[in-house]
Amino acid sequence: MATALYPFAHLFASLQAFVDWLAGGAAPSPARPPREPVRPQQQPARVTRRPMAVPRAPKPLRVVRVMEPTAARSAAGRMVISGRLADVCAELDRLAALEARGQ
Repeated sequence: MATALYPFAHLFASLQAFVDWLAGGAAPSPARPPREPVRPQQQPARVTRRPMAVPRAPKPLRVVRVMEPTAARSAAGRMVISGRLADVCAELDRLAALEARGQ
């Protein structure tokens, strides 16, 4: 019968040691000695160098007019303008001024 209660006896012994410690008695002895924290090895700092950014030439402004084959020549059709925003805005201003002059 005593062998069946052995796990419980071990639990109660640990609990009794804790209660004694709270009451001001001797500190409970740890089951294992405390381990020292593992310190990472000091490695020299790595210097990462990035290649210098090479400035790229800006994309040229591209204006594509799509005309339907059955549409009249005077019809505007569709237009695709691509490039930098400043260039696209300048092209739109130019087209608006050209249209205003024509009317």
